[in-house]
Amino acid sequence: MSTMIQAIRMALHVGESRLGVTDIFGEDVGPPLGGVFTGTQGLETAWNTPLDERGIVGTAIGLAMAGRKPVAEIQFCDYAFNTIDLLKLAGNTYWSTGGDWNVPMVLMTPVGAGIRGSLYHSHSFDATATRIPGWKIVMPSTPLDAYGLLLSAIADPNPVFFLMPKALLRMKSAPGEQCPGEPDDDKALSQMIDAPLGDRTNWKPTWPELQELYIPIGEAKIAREGSHVTVLTYGRNVPMCLQAAEELAEEGIDTEIVDLRSLHPYDWPAITASIKKTNKVLCVNEDTEITNFGEHLIRRIIEELFYELHAPPKLLAGAHIPGIGLADNLERASVPQKETIKAAIQELAHHEP
Repeated sequence: MSTMIQAIRMALHVGESRLGVTDIFGEDVGPPLGGVFTGTQGLETAWNTPLDERGIVGTAIGLAMAGRKPVAEIQFCDYAFNTIDLLKLAGNTYWSTGGDWNVPMVLMTPVGAGIRGSLYHSHSFDATATRIPGWKIVMPSTPLDAYGLLLSAIADPNPVFFLMPKALLRMKSAPGEQCPGEPDDDKALSQMIDAPLGDRTNWKPTWPELQELYIPIGEAKIAREGSHVTVLTYGRNVPMCLQAAEELAEEGIDTEIVDLRSLHPYDWPAITASIKKTNKVLCVNEDTEITNFGEHLIRRIIEELFYELHAPPKLLAGAHIPGIGLADNLERASVPQKETIKAAIQELAHHEP
């Protein structure tokens, strides 16, 4: 059973071998390292760039407009903020040229807390990404979703953000949710595609006979059926919300977990159907709470589903602070945890209309 980062690497292999990916690049993306999280080990088209995020994004735009199909990586999303003007150019090119020019690029970047990365390696990028028109935005919560969403991102003719929740990159597939074609034995898979320690000069991966899987961008997944409270979430928070929901089930609180998977476009019909069933909604993510993507969802929910609500919609998000603390207790206090998610669901469930 693959980890999420192995699933990403296998999707990139399918991309370069079958879907026309011509360049996979970024800081430490090529040999010998193959990415700081090992996401690009053994890939034929992977190469290293200077430590220059603006150069990475600008190169990706140029390659895409020149007829190539690049997948670029910003090593940590914390360093993507100085590329916003270039990201806006990539996003508006198709619109501003009247459909004459596509920009078929994928921008991968690890996001969020959970590894005690402190001030410069723990930011979120999801709300910022949603403010840049012209981009599709996906964030998986399982290895299988990472595989299927990345293949859909590669196949898309215009720019896609592939946001990788770094706290989940070592998470293994659940039984029965392996990427199509990977071996059932995780040790066998590791021996096939994980680079050895030490000298890698002559090492090459042995790729499994992978099959293509495309998860449509814009399609949410009901991660858990429920009837009392809807939780709208994505990425790292999905497993925590599921754990909280299972514990609350022992108290008689039945929670529905909607894994959005795509932040733009997002699955409004799935959101609507869930809220009409439960009549209560909580938005959970770890980006800072001011001008948060969950605030947008709540605004639309109030405008379009006000009379379906039996309690005020609630947002649980990251604290509005300059950065995440290095100490574990400071990081835990900065972003949602299972305990705070559980308390927020309880509050909504017990609210009397």
